[in-house]
Amino acid sequence: MAIAGSQGGAALGPLPAFAACALLAYAVQWVAFIPAYVFQTEAFYDLTGSITYLSVVALAVTVSGDDRALLLAALIAIWALRLGSFLFLRIRKDGGDSRFTSIKPQFFRFLMFWTIQGLWVVMTAAAALAAMTSGSVEPLGPIAAVGVALWLAGFAFEVVADHQKRVFRRDPANRGKFIRSGLWAWSRHPNYAGEIVLWCGIALIALPALSGWQYAALISPVFVYILLTRVSGIPPLEGQARHRWGDDPAYIAYRDSTPILWPRPPRQPPA
Repeated sequence: MAIAGSQGGAALGPLPAFAACALLAYAVQWVAFIPAYVFQTEAFYDLTGSITYLSVVALAVTVSGDDRALLLAALIAIWALRLGSFLFLRIRKDGGDSRFTSIKPQFFRFLMFWTIQGLWVVMTAAAALAAMTSGSVEPLGPIAAVGVALWLAGFAFEVVADHQKRVFRRDPANRGKFIRSGLWAWSRHPNYAGEIVLWCGIALIALPALSGWQYAALISPVFVYILLTRVSGIPPLEGQARHRWGDDPAYIAYRDSTPILWPRPPRQPPA
């Protein structure tokens, strides 16, 4: 991806700018891993992911200060700040992340998680980084306007879904229950639907500035979709839900009547 995204692009010293951004993404992760391993904590894992996004787009925008680069940097920064703070506060409230319980003492396995987070940053932001470092200055037009609209719709969907779930969990009466109201009556994972849509918007904004092998960077939203639907998003959450509520008739009815990802109006009012 670094080779494809760098084709015909600007340079930062001896390195293509896109490749420099990719190296920075991994460097931030590896530096953050050191205190995380020493103190055996995952408390700032998600926050580091957001800091990495901010770092790479800040580096990329120094290459080209045109309107498209500034727009892409602003949208990614807003998303990263919101998601990073949301996940950081959640992990502080929960007291930890169960994914890391057995992994933290294992140096190479724990390091792998941080390295994969660097890969996540590079692949997810690839279209934006390729456009920002392409050296091509194209005026914003209708395609960018559609991309911004998609980003706004996806971002709003994600933020509202996360807020609704947070409010639901705060209510002691809902302890041990699953959410099926608000956007969660339209989709079992509405926050992930919003996430995929907003990255489609980013790719669309980036599109006019790409050329040649840089078009490979448009895999960004596809990568997000595969990651969330096949790897680290929906599969483990669906497995946990089946384990907790798999015999609950209400959950079975909810699962059978509610789309797993792409929302649609509920077939019946949620109970």
